[in-house]
Amino acid sequence: MTALESLRDMTVVVADTGDIDAIRKLTPVDCTTNPSILLKALQSPAFEDLVTTEIEAGKAAGKSALDVADALTIGVGVELTKLVPGRVSTEVDANLSFDTEASIAKGRAIIAGYEAKGVSRDRILIKLASTWEGIRAAEKLEAEGIQCNLTLLFAQCQAIACANAGVFLISPFVGRITDWYSKAEGGKAYAPDEDPGVKSVRAIYDYYKSNGVETVVMGASFRNTGQIKALAGCDRLTISPALLEELHEDEGALERKLSPDNASGVAKVEMDEAQFRWELNADAMATEKLAEGIRNFDADHKKLLKLISDRMA
Repeated sequence: MTALESLRDMTVVVADTGDIDAIRKLTPVDCTTNPSILLKALQSPAFEDLVTTEIEAGKAAGKSALDVADALTIGVGVELTKLVPGRVSTEVDANLSFDTEASIAKGRAIIAGYEAKGVSRDRILIKLASTWEGIRAAEKLEAEGIQCNLTLLFAQCQAIACANAGVFLISPFVGRITDWYSKAEGGKAYAPDEDPGVKSVRAIYDYYKSNGVETVVMGASFRNTGQIKALAGCDRLTISPALLEELHEDEGALERKLSPDNASGVAKVEMDEAQFRWELNADAMATEKLAEGIRNFDADHKKLLKLISDRMA
């Protein structure tokens, strides 16, 4: 048995990529994308026909680069639904991260776009940044039967607010948490059980299982297989093709590290807006990484728009 096979016995494995060849080879259950991944995917030969078709159609219809980008996002997602049996996460524009109503509208539009192409909403997760406004948008979308994936999650207060909002899934970012602490501590390396990113996800998982929270915990943004193995048993883990390949080549069963049976019974916490903003503000790592993540996703979205504009010209 390989480490990947062993992991799959206790955790749903998700591919953190838009690479069609990698998805075919590694056969994940779900697939999650973001603007950075989408930008790479649309520059690959696998999507050249789709890009050409949508750009020509957009030009003929007098559409904007943003309209074409939205069509391409859904087009890539449709292709990915043909390769995975589960869900494809599709992200709301990062520049809407602090606009609840605009995020709701965009989430509805993404689902409508998929449904127009014959993909039902139960195959898609709308991906939103874990800002207060993003969480409120997710709460409204969930009430309409549109399930959400809350990303750029670095702090317990974000996880608690997501749970209280009835969000379907959260993506706490392991590697980016570790990066911040390592840099702050002069390049320190961590053993898996002492890794700050691993400890953050374990704490969130423990809180959820202690309180019967149904929101799925999906660890994301891994830097090495040690972090992944330290979270074996987490509800889901979204993993890059390179690390999936390492796990595939690693012989031996994994020890289960997380289980609902081992929840410590931590007390439930209420989280209103004032408390959320205070706790997030008090956490320098979470504040900085959330802002940085939004800026970086927005930068890649702008690169995508420029690529499309240049092609349309």
